[in-house]
Amino acid sequence: MFEDEINLRLPNSDIRYFSNFISAKKADFYFEKFRKNIPWQQDDIKVFGKTYPQPRLTALFGNNGKPYSYSNITMQPHEFTPELLEIKKHIEAKTNVVFTTCLLNCYRDGNDSNGWHADNEKELGQRPVIGSVTLGQERFFHLKHRKIKEQKHKLLLEHGSLLLMEGETQHQWLHQIAKTKKQIGERINLTFRVIK
Repeated sequence: MFEDEINLRLPNSDIRYFSNFISAKKADFYFEKFRKNIPWQQDDIKVFGKTYPQPRLTALFGNNGKPYSYSNITMQPHEFTPELLEIKKHIEAKTNVVFTTCLLNCYRDGNDSNGWHADNEKELGQRPVIGSVTLGQERFFHLKHRKIKEQKHKLLLEHGSLLLMEGETQHQWLHQIAKTKKQIGERINLTFRVIK
């Protein structure tokens, strides 16, 4: 199942990519299910004192009732769906980490994006493990080192793939999904994490 593993071998990081983590047929099924049944929301974010609608839709699911806060947004979790639990188990078998929470992002087209950031909020603890699954439209994932300016990397996240970020990654690197002018379809991204 995991024969297509790539270790990015970037300094101060532990990042692995599995292109065929979920079969195409199963990934299609999950994509349609989540598109139709997830209670998507669009929160406002503050950037340099100005308020804008966040350039994507989000939803939070969890099993410990704990909210998740980032960029002055606090989200309350819904109960995991059977499909999210299936994917969660599948990633847990790979990582030996028991995830409590999943933040879902829906990028409706090329205008939807996620700016430079790290998943390093206090409630994620030290050296957080993030398991990120892509469904639907493939998008480029950009990485840049916080201190070593020439350390940058770009990776195409494919339908049914898993990106695993562990170790020092969130403390030493920033990542983003940039806007694109290309006419592209919808991408749903599931980011599994542990909220302490």
